Amino acid sequence: MNRLVVGSGNIFGNLVIVGEAPGAQEDLEGKPFVGKSGRFLKNLLEVSGINICKEVYFCNVIKCRPPKNRKPSPKEISIHKPWLIQQIKLINPKVVILAGSTAMTTILKEKKPISSQRGKWFNLDGIEYIPIFHPSYLMRFSQNEVNNPYGLTLKDLQNVRNKLYN
Repeated sequence: MNRLVVGSGNIFGNLVIVGEAPGAQEDLEGKPFVGKSGRFLKNLLEVSGINICKEVYFCNVIKCRPPKNRKPSPKEISIHKPWLIQQIKLINPKVVILAGSTAMTTILKEKKPISSQRGKWFNLDGIEYIPIFHPSYLMRFSQNEVNNPYGLTLKDLQNVRNKLYN
């Protein structure tokens, strides 16, 4: 199957989360962030105090699963990027989380590694953007440590919560 996975969530929310591309479960269900790493991210959002139903719209840089779940090609990204830009414009959120380096590079045109850019705020056209580590990467780390990527992402999401609700 290769289903079009446009997005899901609250189109009136103040937070858009952009991932890389649909995975197997997303392709099957037609919704982004429903697989293992998506569920992991949703748990992190809840732990951080972000109301998913009220605030969050989920989407990806590209709208179809790449063959063999590979990283999207530059051509695929260039084809799908206008859709993503239009989604963000239509929703007009207060904050956009860029989950992973593909989302960060696509939107911010940032060439530095995500490890040096995560947690930093970027303002584009009045919308605040923040890169975070991709949830599939975070799943490799202990949830008990404060300064590993998991702990740093939790801090990033708490900063997002503060920006949304203050």
